[in-house]
Amino acid sequence: MEMSSIREGGVMPLFRPFGEKPIHVEYASVRPGQDCDMKSIRSLLQQAAVLAQLCASLTTFASTAFAQGGMFVPTGGMSSARSNHTATLLSNGKVLIAGGYSGSYLASAELYDPMTGTFTLTGSLTTGREYHTATLLSNGKVLIAGGYNCCTATTLASAELYDPAAGTFTPTGSMNIGRNNHTATLLNNGKVLVAGGSDNNGLIQAGAELYDPATGTFTATGSMSTVRSNHTATLLNNGKVLVAWGITLAGTLASTELYDPATGTFTATGSMSTFRSNHTATLLNNGKVLIAGGENCCNFGVLTSEELYDSSTGTFSSTGSLQPFTNSSRILHTATLLNNGKVLVAGGAGGHFPAAPLLVQSYTTPRREPLPSPAT
Repeated sequence: MEMSSIREGGVMPLFRPFGEKPIHVEYASVRPGQDCDMKSIRSLLQQAAVLAQLCASLTTFASTAFAQGGMFVPTGGMSSARSNHTATLLSNGKVLIAGGYSGSYLASAELYDPMTGTFTLTGSLTTGREYHTATLLSNGKVLIAGGYNCCTATTLASAELYDPAAGTFTPTGSMNIGRNNHTATLLNNGKVLVAGGSDNNGLIQAGAELYDPATGTFTATGSMSTVRSNHTATLLNNGKVLVAWGITLAGTLASTELYDPATGTFTATGSMSTFRSNHTATLLNNGKVLIAGGENCCNFGVLTSEELYDSSTGTFSSTGSLQPFTNSSRILHTATLLNNGKVLVAGGAGGHFPAAPLLVQSYTTPRREPLPSPAT
Protein backbone atom coordinates (compact mmCIF):
# COMPACT_ATOMS: atom_id res chain seq x y z
CA MET A 1 0.00 0.00 0.00
CA GLU A 2 1.36 3.43 -0.90
CA MET A 3 0.44 6.93 0.21
CA SER A 4 1.54 10.30 -1.21
CA SER A 5 2.92 12.76 1.33
CA ILE A 6 1.54 16.26 1.64
CA ARG A 7 4.56 17.74 3.41
CA GLU A 8 8.04 16.70 4.42
CA GLY A 9 8.56 15.53 7.99
CA GLY A 10 9.67 18.08 10.58
CA VAL A 11 8.28 20.44 13.20
CA MET A 12 5.03 22.31 12.58
CA PRO A 13 4.16 25.46 14.62
CA LEU A 14 0.47 25.59 15.48
CA PHE A 15 -0.82 28.58 17.42
CA ARG A 16 0.32 31.03 20.05
CA PRO A 17 -2.04 31.83 22.95
CA PHE A 18 -1.66 35.41 24.21
CA GLY A 19 1.55 35.74 26.21
CA GLU A 20 2.68 32.16 25.52
CA LYS A 21 5.38 30.59 23.36
CA PRO A 22 4.27 28.92 20.12
CA ILE A 23 3.19 25.29 20.42
CA HIS A 24 5.03 22.96 18.08
CA VAL A 25 4.15 19.41 17.07
CA GLU A 26 6.56 16.96 15.52
CA TYR A 27 5.14 15.10 12.58
CA ALA A 28 6.24 12.50 10.05
CA SER A 29 5.17 12.11 6.46
CA VAL A 30 4.93 9.16 4.12
CA ARG A 31 6.86 9.67 0.89
CA PRO A 32 5.87 8.14 -2.44
CA GLY A 33 7.11 4.56 -2.67
CA GLN A 34 7.30 4.12 1.10
CA ASP A 35 5.23 1.28 2.52
CA CYS A 36 2.74 2.16 5.24
CA ASP A 37 3.33 -0.46 7.93
CA MET A 38 1.29 -0.65 11.10
CA LYS A 39 3.89 1.37 13.00
CA SER A 40 3.61 4.24 10.50
CA ILE A 41 -0.18 4.09 10.58
CA ARG A 42 -0.21 4.18 14.41
CA SER A 43 2.16 7.17 14.30
CA LEU A 44 -0.07 9.01 11.84
CA LEU A 45 -3.16 8.26 13.92
CA GLN A 46 -1.45 9.56 17.06
CA GLN A 47 -0.49 12.75 15.25
CA ALA A 48 -4.06 13.16 14.01
CA ALA A 49 -5.33 12.75 17.57
CA VAL A 50 -2.89 15.39 18.83
CA LEU A 51 -3.90 17.81 16.07
CA ALA A 52 -7.59 17.27 16.81
CA GLN A 53 -6.97 17.91 20.51
CA LEU A 54 -5.07 21.11 19.76
CA CYS A 55 -7.82 22.32 17.41
CA ALA A 56 -10.35 21.70 20.13
CA SER A 57 -8.16 23.61 22.60
CA LEU A 58 -7.90 26.53 20.18
CA THR A 59 -11.68 26.58 19.74
CA THR A 60 -12.15 26.53 23.53
CA PHE A 61 -9.55 29.28 23.95
CA ALA A 62 -11.24 31.54 21.40
CA SER A 63 -14.72 30.87 22.78
CA THR A 64 -13.56 31.64 26.33
CA ALA A 65 -11.85 34.85 25.22
CA PHE A 66 -15.00 36.06 23.49
CA ALA A 67 -17.16 35.10 26.47
CA GLN A 68 -14.86 36.91 28.91
CA GLY A 69 -15.02 40.23 27.11
CA GLY A 70 -14.42 39.87 23.41
CA MET A 71 -11.40 40.09 21.18
CA PHE A 72 -10.11 42.81 18.88
CA VAL A 73 -9.14 41.90 15.33
CA PRO A 74 -7.48 44.18 12.76
CA THR A 75 -9.66 45.90 10.19
CA GLY A 76 -8.96 48.21 7.27
CA GLY A 77 -7.00 51.42 7.83
CA MET A 78 -8.16 54.98 7.22
CA SER A 79 -6.83 56.83 4.22
CA SER A 80 -5.36 59.49 6.54
CA ALA A 81 -3.98 59.33 10.05
CA ARG A 82 -6.05 61.67 12.20
CA SER A 83 -6.75 62.72 15.78
CA ASN A 84 -9.37 64.95 17.41
CA HIS A 85 -11.82 63.88 14.70
CA THR A 86 -15.37 62.57 15.09
CA ALA A 87 -16.88 59.17 14.35
CA THR A 88 -20.65 58.95 13.89
CA LEU A 89 -22.75 55.84 13.31
CA LEU A 90 -25.10 56.49 10.39
CA SER A 91 -28.59 55.09 9.88
CA ASN A 92 -27.26 52.80 7.10
CA GLY A 93 -24.83 51.13 9.52
CA LYS A 94 -21.69 52.82 8.18
CA VAL A 95 -19.52 55.15 10.26
CA LEU A 96 -18.67 58.70 9.19
CA ILE A 97 -15.14 59.80 10.14
CA ALA A 98 -14.78 63.56 9.74
CA GLY A 99 -12.07 66.17 10.13
CA GLY A 100 -9.33 66.08 12.74
CA TYR A 101 -5.62 66.80 12.70
CA SER A 102 -2.67 65.11 10.98
CA GLY A 103 0.09 67.69 10.75
CA SER A 104 -2.52 70.01 9.29
CA TYR A 105 -6.24 70.51 9.85
CA LEU A 106 -8.20 68.01 7.82
CA ALA A 107 -11.28 68.66 5.74
CA SER A 108 -11.35 65.10 4.45
CA ALA A 109 -13.96 62.56 5.54
CA GLU A 110 -14.35 58.85 5.01
CA LEU A 111 -16.84 56.07 5.56
CA TYR A 112 -16.18 52.80 7.35
CA ASP A 113 -18.23 49.85 6.13
CA PRO A 114 -18.49 47.08 8.79
CA MET A 115 -19.59 44.59 6.12
CA THR A 116 -16.30 44.87 4.21
CA GLY A 117 -14.05 46.23 6.94
CA THR A 118 -12.84 49.01 4.66
CA PHE A 119 -12.69 52.81 4.64
CA THR A 120 -13.57 54.81 1.53
CA LEU A 121 -13.33 58.54 0.99
CA THR A 122 -16.53 60.57 0.84
CA GLY A 123 -17.16 64.26 0.26
CA SER A 124 -14.95 66.75 2.12
CA LEU A 125 -15.95 69.25 4.79
CA THR A 126 -16.26 72.82 3.59
CA THR A 127 -13.81 73.80 6.37
CA GLY A 128 -11.05 71.75 7.99
CA ARG A 129 -11.66 71.44 11.72
CA GLU A 130 -10.84 69.57 14.94
CA TYR A 131 -12.46 69.58 18.40
CA HIS A 132 -15.83 69.90 16.65
CA THR A 133 -19.01 67.91 17.27
CA ALA A 134 -20.89 65.56 14.96
CA THR A 135 -24.50 64.73 15.77
CA LEU A 136 -26.77 62.31 13.90
CA LEU A 137 -30.11 64.05 13.28
CA SER A 138 -33.53 62.44 13.13
CA ASN A 139 -33.56 62.88 9.32
CA GLY A 140 -30.39 60.79 8.95
CA LYS A 141 -28.08 63.71 8.21
CA VAL A 142 -25.12 64.63 10.43
CA LEU A 143 -24.66 68.09 11.95
CA ILE A 144 -20.99 69.16 12.14
CA ALA A 145 -20.65 72.20 14.41
CA GLY A 146 -17.81 74.43 15.56
CA GLY A 147 -14.27 73.29 16.24
CA TYR A 148 -10.87 74.84 15.73
CA ASN A 149 -8.75 75.59 12.68
CA CYS A 150 -5.16 76.54 13.55
CA CYS A 151 -4.36 77.52 9.97
CA THR A 152 -6.63 80.51 10.43
CA ALA A 153 -6.20 80.58 14.25
CA THR A 154 -9.97 80.55 14.48
CA THR A 155 -12.49 78.88 16.74
CA LEU A 156 -15.28 78.21 14.29
CA ALA A 157 -18.91 79.25 14.50
CA SER A 158 -19.75 77.64 11.17
CA ALA A 159 -21.73 74.42 10.84
CA GLU A 160 -22.42 72.02 7.99
CA LEU A 161 -24.58 69.01 7.19
CA TYR A 162 -23.47 65.67 5.80
CA ASP A 163 -26.01 63.90 3.59
CA PRO A 164 -25.28 60.14 3.42
CA ALA A 165 -27.48 59.78 0.33
CA ALA A 166 -25.42 62.30 -1.65
CA GLY A 167 -22.12 61.81 0.16
CA THR A 168 -21.61 65.57 0.43
CA PHE A 169 -21.29 68.33 3.03
CA THR A 170 -23.22 71.57 2.66
CA PRO A 171 -23.16 74.68 4.87
CA THR A 172 -26.03 75.34 7.26
CA GLY A 173 -26.69 78.20 9.65
CA SER A 174 -23.84 79.29 11.93
CA MET A 175 -23.79 79.30 15.70
CA ASN A 176 -24.03 82.62 17.51
CA ILE A 177 -20.39 82.30 18.65
CA GLY A 178 -17.44 80.08 17.77
CA ARG A 179 -17.04 77.04 20.02
CA ASN A 180 -14.59 74.21 20.52
CA ASN A 181 -14.60 71.47 23.18
CA HIS A 182 -18.35 72.02 23.50
CA THR A 183 -21.14 69.42 23.49
CA ALA A 184 -23.98 68.83 21.01
CA THR A 185 -26.87 66.61 22.12
CA LEU A 186 -29.86 65.47 20.06
CA LEU A 187 -33.09 66.12 21.98
CA ASN A 188 -36.30 64.13 21.74
CA ASN A 189 -37.92 67.01 19.80
CA GLY A 190 -35.32 66.66 17.03
CA LYS A 191 -33.40 69.81 17.92
CA VAL A 192 -29.74 69.81 19.01
CA LEU A 193 -28.57 71.41 22.26
CA VAL A 194 -25.10 72.99 21.89
CA ALA A 195 -23.59 73.99 25.24
CA GLY A 196 -20.41 75.49 26.67
CA GLY A 197 -16.95 75.22 25.17
CA SER A 198 -14.31 77.88 24.47
CA ASP A 199 -14.81 80.81 22.11
CA ASN A 200 -12.44 82.47 19.64
CA ASN A 201 -10.79 84.44 22.46
CA GLY A 202 -10.17 81.33 24.54
CA LEU A 203 -12.91 82.27 27.00
CA ILE A 204 -14.94 79.38 28.39
CA GLN A 205 -18.67 79.84 27.88
CA ALA A 206 -21.84 79.25 29.91
CA GLY A 207 -24.17 79.98 27.01
CA ALA A 208 -26.14 77.41 25.02
CA GLU A 209 -28.08 77.38 21.77
CA LEU A 210 -30.47 75.14 19.87
CA TYR A 211 -30.14 73.98 16.27
CA ASP A 212 -33.42 73.41 14.45
CA PRO A 213 -33.04 71.10 11.41
CA ALA A 214 -36.36 72.36 10.04
CA THR A 215 -35.04 75.91 9.64
CA GLY A 216 -31.29 75.26 9.61
CA THR A 217 -30.72 77.94 12.24
CA PHE A 218 -29.30 78.27 15.76
CA THR A 219 -31.15 80.22 18.44
CA ALA A 220 -30.04 81.06 21.96
CA THR A 221 -31.55 79.18 24.89
CA GLY A 222 -31.01 79.42 28.64
CA SER A 223 -27.45 79.58 29.95
CA MET A 224 -25.74 77.23 32.37
CA SER A 225 -25.11 78.48 35.90
CA THR A 226 -21.36 78.26 35.35
CA VAL A 227 -18.98 78.31 32.41
CA ARG A 228 -17.66 74.91 31.41
CA SER A 229 -15.61 73.19 28.72
CA ASN A 230 -14.49 69.57 28.23
CA HIS A 231 -17.69 68.46 29.95
CA THR A 232 -20.32 65.85 29.00
CA ALA A 233 -23.98 66.23 28.08
CA THR A 234 -26.15 63.12 28.27
CA LEU A 235 -29.80 62.79 27.20
CA LEU A 236 -31.74 61.07 29.99
CA ASN A 237 -34.81 58.87 29.63
CA ASN A 238 -36.99 61.70 30.98
CA GLY A 239 -35.95 63.94 28.07
CA LYS A 240 -33.71 66.21 30.12
CA VAL A 241 -29.97 66.57 29.56
CA LEU A 242 -27.39 65.97 32.28
CA VAL A 243 -24.48 68.41 31.85
CA ALA A 244 -21.64 67.20 34.02
CA TRP A 245 -18.34 68.61 35.29
CA GLY A 246 -15.74 70.03 32.94
CA ILE A 247 -13.23 72.83 33.44
CA THR A 248 -13.24 76.58 34.00
CA LEU A 249 -10.33 79.00 34.06
CA ALA A 250 -10.20 78.35 37.82
CA GLY A 251 -9.87 74.56 37.49
CA THR A 252 -11.97 71.40 37.38
CA LEU A 253 -15.66 71.36 38.30
CA ALA A 254 -17.66 68.98 40.50
CA SER A 255 -21.04 70.60 39.73
CA THR A 256 -23.71 69.30 37.37
CA GLU A 257 -26.85 70.76 35.82
CA LEU A 258 -30.00 69.59 34.09
CA TYR A 259 -31.35 71.17 30.90
CA ASP A 260 -35.11 71.00 30.48
CA PRO A 261 -36.20 71.40 26.83
CA ALA A 262 -39.75 72.21 27.95
CA THR A 263 -38.63 75.38 29.75
CA GLY A 264 -35.31 76.03 28.02
CA THR A 265 -33.54 76.40 31.37
CA PHE A 266 -30.70 74.82 33.32
CA THR A 267 -31.07 73.91 37.01
CA ALA A 268 -28.51 72.54 39.43
CA THR A 269 -28.60 68.86 40.37
CA GLY A 270 -26.45 66.70 42.65
CA SER A 271 -22.69 67.19 42.66
CA MET A 272 -20.10 64.47 42.26
CA SER A 273 -17.72 63.50 45.02
CA THR A 274 -14.77 64.13 42.69
CA PHE A 275 -13.83 67.07 40.48
CA ARG A 276 -13.27 65.85 36.92
CA SER A 277 -13.08 66.74 33.22
CA ASN A 278 -12.41 64.79 30.01
CA HIS A 279 -14.38 61.89 31.50
CA THR A 280 -17.10 59.78 29.89
CA ALA A 281 -20.81 59.69 30.69
CA THR A 282 -22.86 56.72 29.45
CA LEU A 283 -26.62 56.21 29.81
CA LEU A 284 -27.23 52.65 31.06
CA ASN A 285 -30.25 50.46 30.37
CA ASN A 286 -31.49 51.05 33.92
CA GLY A 287 -31.69 54.80 33.28
CA LYS A 288 -28.66 55.69 35.39
CA VAL A 289 -25.56 57.41 33.99
CA LEU A 290 -22.11 55.88 34.43
CA ILE A 291 -19.34 58.44 34.91
CA ALA A 292 -15.87 56.95 34.37
CA GLY A 293 -12.32 58.25 34.65
CA GLY A 294 -11.27 61.73 33.64
CA GLU A 295 -8.82 64.26 35.03
CA ASN A 296 -8.70 66.36 38.18
CA CYS A 297 -6.39 69.22 37.31
CA CYS A 298 -6.48 70.51 40.90
CA ASN A 299 -4.17 67.68 42.01
CA PHE A 300 -2.76 66.88 38.57
CA GLY A 301 -4.23 63.41 38.64
CA VAL A 302 -5.97 61.12 36.16
CA LEU A 303 -8.84 59.30 37.86
CA THR A 304 -9.71 55.65 38.34
CA SER A 305 -13.03 56.30 40.08
CA GLU A 306 -16.55 55.73 38.73
CA GLU A 307 -19.85 57.23 39.82
CA LEU A 308 -23.50 56.64 39.00
CA TYR A 309 -26.08 59.38 38.55
CA ASP A 310 -29.66 58.48 39.45
CA SER A 311 -32.09 60.85 37.73
CA SER A 312 -34.95 59.76 40.01
CA THR A 313 -33.12 61.13 43.08
CA GLY A 314 -30.78 63.63 41.44
CA THR A 315 -27.80 62.15 43.29
CA PHE A 316 -24.44 60.52 42.55
CA SER A 317 -23.04 57.42 44.22
CA SER A 318 -19.69 55.65 43.95
CA THR A 319 -19.58 52.40 42.01
CA GLY A 320 -16.01 51.15 42.33
CA SER A 321 -13.00 51.87 40.14
CA LEU A 322 -11.70 51.06 36.70
CA GLN A 323 -9.87 47.75 36.70
CA PRO A 324 -6.05 47.86 36.87
CA PHE A 325 -4.88 46.60 33.48
CA THR A 326 -1.78 48.43 32.27
CA ASN A 327 -2.85 51.46 34.26
CA SER A 328 -6.17 51.90 35.99
CA SER A 329 -6.55 55.66 35.47
CA ARG A 330 -7.95 56.89 32.16
CA ILE A 331 -8.37 60.18 30.35
CA LEU A 332 -9.53 60.87 26.78
CA HIS A 333 -10.96 57.35 26.54
CA THR A 334 -14.32 56.21 25.17
CA ALA A 335 -17.21 54.39 26.82
CA THR A 336 -19.89 52.71 24.67
CA LEU A 337 -23.07 50.93 25.77
CA LEU A 338 -23.28 47.48 24.16
CA ASN A 339 -26.41 45.52 23.30
CA ASN A 340 -25.80 43.17 26.24
CA GLY A 341 -25.98 46.07 28.71
CA LYS A 342 -22.25 46.21 29.41
CA VAL A 343 -20.15 49.30 28.76
CA LEU A 344 -17.00 48.99 26.64
CA VAL A 345 -14.28 51.31 27.98
CA ALA A 346 -11.44 51.60 25.49
CA GLY A 347 -8.13 53.38 25.04
CA GLY A 348 -7.17 56.68 26.56
CA ALA A 349 -4.03 57.50 28.50
CA GLY A 350 -2.88 57.21 32.10
CA GLY A 351 -1.02 59.73 34.20
CA HIS A 352 -1.43 63.48 33.97
CA PHE A 353 0.12 63.65 30.52
CA PRO A 354 -0.73 61.35 27.61
CA ALA A 355 0.83 57.92 27.94
CA ALA A 356 0.59 54.62 26.11
CA PRO A 357 -2.95 53.56 25.15
CA LEU A 358 -4.65 51.39 27.72
CA LEU A 359 -6.39 48.09 27.30
CA VAL A 360 -10.10 47.47 27.07
CA GLN A 361 -12.47 46.54 29.86
CA SER A 362 -16.21 46.29 30.35
CA TYR A 363 -18.56 47.52 33.05
CA THR A 364 -21.55 45.41 33.97
CA THR A 365 -24.63 47.13 35.34
CA PRO A 366 -25.08 45.82 38.89
CA ARG A 367 -27.93 43.35 39.05
CA ARG A 368 -30.68 44.14 41.48
CA GLU A 369 -30.78 41.21 43.88
CA PRO A 370 -34.22 39.79 44.80
CA LEU A 371 -35.52 40.58 48.23
CA PRO A 372 -35.25 37.72 50.74
CA SER A 373 -38.38 35.67 51.24
CA PRO A 374 -40.26 36.49 54.46
CA ALA A 375 -39.64 34.07 57.30
CA THR A 376 -42.30 31.48 57.73
